[in-house]
Amino acid sequence: MRDFKHLSGRKRYSFPSLFGHKKKRPANSFRKLKESTGRQGRLHYILPLIAFVLAGYPVFFLLTSIDAAKLNTGSFMAKKSVMPSGLTLDSNQSFQLAIASMERAAPEGDRLVSSLHDGGAVLYTIDQHVQNRVKKVMEDFQVPYGVFVAMEPKTGRILALASHSSGDPQWARNSFFNLYPMASLFKIITASAALEQKKVAPDTVFAFRGSSYSENPKYWSVKPGSASQQMSLTQAMGKSINPVFGRLASDVVGKDSIMTYAHRFGFNQTLFPGIPVIPSKAEAPMDDDALKLMGAGLGREVKISPIHAAAMIAAIANNGVMMTPVLADEIKNSSGRVIYAQKPQPLRRLVNPEAADQLERMLSTTVNSGTSRKAFHDRRGRPKLASINICAKTGSINGKEPEGSYTWFAGYAPAEDPQIAVVALVINQDRWKIKASYLGEQSLEAFFKE
Repeated sequence: MRDFKHLSGRKRYSFPSLFGHKKKRPANSFRKLKESTGRQGRLHYILPLIAFVLAGYPVFFLLTSIDAAKLNTGSFMAKKSVMPSGLTLDSNQSFQLAIASMERAAPEGDRLVSSLHDGGAVLYTIDQHVQNRVKKVMEDFQVPYGVFVAMEPKTGRILALASHSSGDPQWARNSFFNLYPMASLFKIITASAALEQKKVAPDTVFAFRGSSYSENPKYWSVKPGSASQQMSLTQAMGKSINPVFGRLASDVVGKDSIMTYAHRFGFNQTLFPGIPVIPSKAEAPMDDDALKLMGAGLGREVKISPIHAAAMIAAIANNGVMMTPVLADEIKNSSGRVIYAQKPQPLRRLVNPEAADQLERMLSTTVNSGTSRKAFHDRRGRPKLASINICAKTGSINGKEPEGSYTWFAGYAPAEDPQIAVVALVINQDRWKIKASYLGEQSLEAFFKE
């Protein structure tokens, strides 16, 4: 419907004109130029289009070349992976382009390489021996859900990204970046808070009540005159004793320190800009029982991604310094020019070197006498990797997304000079296939023996 000034197509009148007065044009004014209706119409569309093209030209190639920036956790594949000549990439852009092109990657000698649509190429950091061994194990055992990440502690180079699901292939594509209950891996954070503040030492002995894997904190406290068990923190870490770390969180560390260290370790924030990972989360405990559960790794709302977990255990191996994860060693354009070259970038310090050394001592008991002993020893009790000192932590908890029994393995080796840090998550359902510890052992065997 036309507005009032256009009613009936009549001329527009002003109050002076209605009374016979006309406004005189100044002598030096320019006469209004009139153009044909057709030309006006064309210019109305053409001029804004030209302005838009000119304004967008500097970023056009960047946006089309790293379409992986549009990548979300639902897909690895970008629509295009074209890299124009003359463009230099930063670490975030390189990760986006590398993950977007990874499904097309193929071996070229001892390297994994993916060609880009315009003739460029991504040269990956992947160790093919580790990658292939882990994928084969998960496929052979038909694990319902399994995901594995390996990193080089000193550089952040990702040595393996492998996943498998016998029931949901789409889950496998998203698995590296999604969140899962952290379980007893959180005991590392509880211990870090206590050790770095010098409130305890690895040999500190804790008395506790309840079974080793009790999930009810009401029975953990020790009452005067009552029977109790005793264990050092080092033994308790290797055997993953819930009451010990629950009491450590409540009686020694405290709620404020637990949340401070959770934040330092990267929770409740965007830790890796440019990497399509969901930020890990840790809700503050509402009461003392919730604090005990959180410290013991039983807080079900404490969730972490495998990428983040791998960067965390790699940081402990790297004297407490977390490195930025890197997936590409080099990226070349269509002319063969290197437009990205991997360079180690420290991200943050999680713990000081002294606390990192103390954690190493505590984590070394997991494989020797703790929860992963069976996976790393044969039936006669002989170590499968006898010459390699391995530090590790396991975790287990029931989860719902997807539903099943979750087992974690996080470790690094050799302890004296860490070359690889690994994280495995296996989710079993009706029938148990393998535990994450077995996947961890197989990956380390592939790395050190092949």
